[in-house]
Amino acid sequence: MPIIRFPALMKFYVDNQTEFEVNGATVAEVLENILARYPALKPHLYDANGELRRHFNIFVNGVHLRELNGLATELQTGDKVILMASAAGG
Repeated sequence: MPIIRFPALMKFYVDNQTEFEVNGATVAEVLENILARYPALKPHLYDANGELRRHFNIFVNGVHLRELNGLATELQTGDKVILMASAAGG
């Protein structure tokens, strides 16, 4: 199973975990399985149109999804998927 890493600010929505394993052959399946377990997380990941929020970045083994196959990126056991919310301000 892939290993998911959540930002500390969002661990409240996943039983205060920062890292855990989730079944899924692709990033999209992993996200679906996370939301099935933690539905309160959905509005933080997806906008009203069902699109991944722009300020949310996903990396697989250190590579951004934009450089891979997007949400269709295939995952293997032990792959690290990092969910990261962009920060802005000053």
